[in-house]
Amino acid sequence: MSQGSQRRIRIGIDTGGTFTDVVAFDEDSGELVTTKTPSTPSNPADGFINGIDKILGVVGATGADITAVSHGTTVATNKLLEGKVEALGFLTTEGYEFMLEIARQSVPDGYGNSYFWVKPDRIVPADRVRTVGGRMDFEGHEIRPFDEAGAVAAARWFKEQGITTLAVCFLHSYANDAHELAMREILRREHPDAIVSISSEVLREYREYERSMTTLVDAAVKPNVSRYVSNIHERLDAYVGDTDREIPFYVMKSNGGVLSADEVVHQPITTVLSGPAAGALGAALIAQVAGFPKVLTCDGGGTSTDVSVVLDGEPTLTTEGTVGAYPSKIPMIDVVTVGAGGGSIAWISPEGALKVGPQSAGADPGPLCYAKGGTEPTITDAHVVLGRIPPHLLGGEIPLDVEAARRGITELAATLGLDVERCAIGILEISAWNQANALRQVSVQRGLDVRDFMLTTFGGSGSLLACRLVDILDLAGVVVPPNPGNVSAFGLLTVDVKNDYVQTHVSRQDSLDHGAIQGILDALTDKARAALTKEGFAADEHRFVRTVDVRYVGQAFEVRVPAPGGVVDEAYAAAVADTFHAEHRQLYGYDFRGDPTQQVEWVNLRVTGIGPITRPELHPIAAAEGELADRAVTDHRDVCFEAEHGYVRTPVIDRARLGAGDAFSGPAIVEEFGSTIPVHPGFDVRVDDYGNLVIRKEGSR
Repeated sequence: MSQGSQRRIRIGIDTGGTFTDVVAFDEDSGELVTTKTPSTPSNPADGFINGIDKILGVVGATGADITAVSHGTTVATNKLLEGKVEALGFLTTEGYEFMLEIARQSVPDGYGNSYFWVKPDRIVPADRVRTVGGRMDFEGHEIRPFDEAGAVAAARWFKEQGITTLAVCFLHSYANDAHELAMREILRREHPDAIVSISSEVLREYREYERSMTTLVDAAVKPNVSRYVSNIHERLDAYVGDTDREIPFYVMKSNGGVLSADEVVHQPITTVLSGPAAGALGAALIAQVAGFPKVLTCDGGGTSTDVSVVLDGEPTLTTEGTVGAYPSKIPMIDVVTVGAGGGSIAWISPEGALKVGPQSAGADPGPLCYAKGGTEPTITDAHVVLGRIPPHLLGGEIPLDVEAARRGITELAATLGLDVERCAIGILEISAWNQANALRQVSVQRGLDVRDFMLTTFGGSGSLLACRLVDILDLAGVVVPPNPGNVSAFGLLTVDVKNDYVQTHVSRQDSLDHGAIQGILDALTDKARAALTKEGFAADEHRFVRTVDVRYVGQAFEVRVPAPGGVVDEAYAAAVADTFHAEHRQLYGYDFRGDPTQQVEWVNLRVTGIGPITRPELHPIAAAEGELADRAVTDHRDVCFEAEHGYVRTPVIDRARLGAGDAFSGPAIVEEFGSTIPVHPGFDVRVDDYGNLVIRKEGSR
C-alpha cells in the first residue's frame, strides 16, 4: 500500500480478566469499530496482539495504518492484588527503620467489628530494611550531613543479598531531595543492576508512611511493567517492519490521562488503576453527551466490578486510594473495586452460609459453563441457569455448556437445602448487594444523594444486575451505552496526555507567603510544560490545572479544591478558601466560614499538565421504523427473574435492530455481541438518540 492510500487508525485496547476489548477509530471517517478476544493471563501481551490482529481484520486495515495505540493494563494491579512481590529492599533515614511497622492507626469497618484485626503484612520484611545517617528538617534544611560511608555499605549489602529492586525514602525529602539523589548515585555505582525508586520523584508530599509505601509500590511493580511494555513495543514494531517509523504506544494512568509507554516505565505506580480509569472516562463522555450530569459508573468484568462517580462529565479524583493492602497516595480516579465479576466463585463458608467471591475462576479455567476445566459454580453460571444470558458468548463465538452450569448449581443448592432457582438467585442477590455497597462507598460516604444519580453500566457483566441495583439503591435509572463491553477500550481513545506534580507547603491562610506559593506553582508548571513538550505537544496546546489541598487547622486530612490561574494574591487566596468551605460542607455537612477561631490551612500545591487529543465523536443513530416486535424481537426463551414466579416466557431483542425512540417494558432480554441486558418486570426502556438504553422503574420520576 502506498503512503498516499494509507488510512489513519487509532486503537484502544483494554485487557480484562476474561476478555481483551478492542476499539478502532478511523480518524478520517470518524467510524468506530469494536471487537473482543479472550485474554491470555499467562502472558497478557499475547491477548493484546491477538486483539490488534482481530480488529485490523474487521476494519480491513494493516499495521501500517495504525497511527497510535492506547492501552489499559492490569499488570501493576494484578501484581499488587495477588501480593506476589519479589525480593524488595528499603532504604530510609537512620532511626526510622520501623516506619512501615508503625504505619497508621486505621482499623477497617470500625473498632466494633475489628477486635481481632491484625495489620496487613509488610510489603518489605524488616530484615530487608537498611538505614543511612543524615537528616533534613521539614523546611529542607540539613540538620545532619549525609553519611556516604553508611550509604555505600547499605548498597553493597543489598548487592550481596541479591536484592535488585529498591525503594529510597529519606525523612522530609519532599522539601529537599539532595540526600536521596546522593543515595541513588551511590546505588548506580555500587549496585548497577538495581532498579531504584526514590520518593522525591514518586511522591513529593509529606506524611512519611504514605510516601514510603507509595515509593515501595512503585519499585515493586517496576520490573513487571517494564518487561510487559518492552514486550509490547517489540511486537508492535513488527507491524511496521524495517521502516524507521514507530507506532506511538500510550498507557492509561490512574489519574485519567495517558502517557507514552517509554515514560510510564519510569513511573509505573501511575498505572495501578489503568483499566478502571479508562472505563470511567468512557462512561463519563457517553453520559455527558446523553444529558446526564450525575452518574454512577458500574464496570463489570470477569474478575471484579469497578464503580466510580461522574459529575458534569468528569470522574472524581482522590489521592487516598489503595490497591489490595497497599496505600498508594497518587492522583487517581476515585474507583472502588469489589470482587464481584462474572467469574466470581459461589462457595459455602465453614458456618454454612452462601458466599460469592472475591475468588474468581477468571478466564482460564473460567466458569463451569466455559467447559475449560472450571470446577466451581460462578455468577456467570447462575445467569446461564436462570436463562438471563444466552447459551453462548460473543455472538456465538464461544458456546456455553448450560448443563455443566446447572449440575454445579444443583450440587451447591443441595448442600444449602435449596432448589436450583433459589440458589442461583441467591448468588446473584449477594453479588448485587456487594456492588450496591461499593456504589454507596463512592456516593453516600462522599456526601452525595444516590437517588439523584443515573447508573451507567458497562463491561461484559456490568449490566446483568442493573435493575436490581436500581431497586436496592433507589437510583433514578440506568443508562446502558451501545457496545457496553467495549466502553473501557473506547475510553482510551478519549483520554488526554496528563502529568501530575505536587509540592507540600504547609501554611495558614492568615500568614500565606503569596510570592513563595507563586514560585512553587510556577516551578511545578515548568515541570509539567517540559513533560508535555517531551510528549510532542506544541506550546500553544499545553493546558494546566491547579489544585490545592486545604484543611482547617488541627484536622488530620485535607480536601482538594480547584484553584484559579493567574497571580497569587489576597483575592486568589480568598477564592481558594471560599471553595474549600463549600466543598467541606458538601462532604461533611458543615463548615466554619466566618468563624475567626477556625483557621484555614494550605497543605499541598498541585499542577496537572494536559496535552489534549482529538476525541471520537458520538453520532446519533437512525430513528426507529415499523413495529419493534417485527423488527427487533428475534426469539423467546424461559427466564427466571424471581424464584416465586418461576420461569416466564421472555422476548429476546437484538439491540443492533433498535432505533432511536424505540420503547418497551420488561420482562425482556436485550442481546448484543459483547453483553446482555436483562430487563426485569416493572421496568421501562427507552432508546435515546445515541443508542443508549435508558431504563427506569415504571412510574418513576
